[in-house]
Amino acid sequence: MASSLKTLGLASVAFALLCASSQAAFWRCELPGGIFVVSLPSVSLVSTHEYVVDGAARVTELTVGTNSAVVARFYYLEPMIPQSPLGIGQTLLDKAQQRVQDAASQAGVEAVWQKVIKNYPATTHAHTVEYRMETLEQLQRVQKSLEAAWRNNTETQLKISSDDASTSGT
Repeated sequence: MASSLKTLGLASVAFALLCASSQAAFWRCELPGGIFVVSLPSVSLVSTHEYVVDGAARVTELTVGTNSAVVARFYYLEPMIPQSPLGIGQTLLDKAQQRVQDAASQAGVEAVWQKVIKNYPATTHAHTVEYRMETLEQLQRVQKSLEAAWRNNTETQLKISSDDASTSGT
């Protein structure tokens, strides 16, 4: 009887240890536009791609698929700046573009391409969460952090600040 209880006690301890070690790790990303937290075992894909929207903006997008209906998209959006043929006058075009951006920021007006835009109800109910990154480097850091956490099933937190383009992760 005592040996049966001892065996049962050891089995209980082993089961408790197994359950504790098999708990899902989470990846948490805090961004100026919100917080995204995902259970790493539920991640089914991590994909990046680049595309042009209506000839007006270049998008670099990181898509995170999960075993739920929700898809997360992190993207960096940059306006397509007209290019002068043969480089003639390109400096003038670049300066004009910069002045437009400076004037908008001084007036407290953010360009439309700097925001996540959704059309109610079509895109708001499309089972996506979207985050616009301020720099391509921020997007690349999000991708690297998520991929490392996913591959290693390691609890990870990443914070991206809007005050600067730096990130910190643990």
